Amino acid sequence: MRIVVVGGSGHIGTFLVPRLVRAGHEVVNISRGTRAAYADAPEWEQVRQVTADRERQDADGVFGDTVAALRPDAVVDLVCFTPESAAALVERLRGETGHLLHCGTVWRYGVSHRAPIREGEGTPPFGEYGVQKDAIARMLKEETANGGLPTTTLHPGHIVGPGWHPIGPLGNLDPEVWRTLSAGRTLRIPGLGAEHMHHVHADDVAQGFERAIERPEAARGEDFHVVAPSSMNVRGLAAAAASWFGQEAHLESVSWEEFRAASTGDHADVSWEHLSRSQVCSIEKARTLLGYAPAYEPDAAILESVRWLIEHDRLGVERPLAV
Repeated sequence: MRIVVVGGSGHIGTFLVPRLVRAGHEVVNISRGTRAAYADAPEWEQVRQVTADRERQDADGVFGDTVAALRPDAVVDLVCFTPESAAALVERLRGETGHLLHCGTVWRYGVSHRAPIREGEGTPPFGEYGVQKDAIARMLKEETANGGLPTTTLHPGHIVGPGWHPIGPLGNLDPEVWRTLSAGRTLRIPGLGAEHMHHVHADDVAQGFERAIERPEAARGEDFHVVAPSSMNVRGLAAAAASWFGQEAHLESVSWEEFRAASTGDHADVSWEHLSRSQVCSIEKARTLLGYAPAYEPDAAILESVRWLIEHDRLGVERPLAV
């Protein structure tokens, strides 16, 4: 098939585009052309690159024309963030493309009331990002149910991979967390540390999209969670991270008010965004209908990212990795 990937140079596309080429597909990547993929792969030499500023073309009402002109059999949209942008693309591709696959997010749900969360059974989202992603997923599902464009939405957790900083044990991107754990110093955590985060390796997300393309009859009109086989809470991830440096995790429970007072920048706000949701998502539907089989547990995926950052002088730690 000819598959157009929108935003294929990012986290997911870095792994998805080579997967699709290896599977024998003709792949076209649409991007702004401002950066290369996070990891090199020989398959990129076979990929047609199309430069387009989606935000600008959406404003001009022509982005759908750019995609449709490539005559794709399937479109994987990895960088759509508003219902208006999604609706415009659907309107243009309806009747011309066999399958539109959209990248959603587990933040389409709000705070967790039960675990695991099955598709569509979470609480209402909060925050602009989650609210808009939920609206897109609902619109796409309705589009297909009403006999329109065949669509599928895949909802990743917190995406991890080599080349960028992972969401860490405190649910933020603060590099001081890794330095503290590597030195065996006490890490102050908000609350009891029982809040969960559901990570996923970018290649496992890519696998989910590839499986959905391979099984269109099972995927069309459906939503799927694409996350790791398990989730980890603050305590568990901190303990695992400390062990990578040959240390034990020493944790001190503090109130959110104390945590915020001692935090710099927006780290406390980012922690709240992740930990207040405390999400654990089911992958049973993706396993059953798509054959989704994630290769990475959360700690293994995060360790790969941390190792890459250290080896490329992107993260300073007190002790070298012991694993």
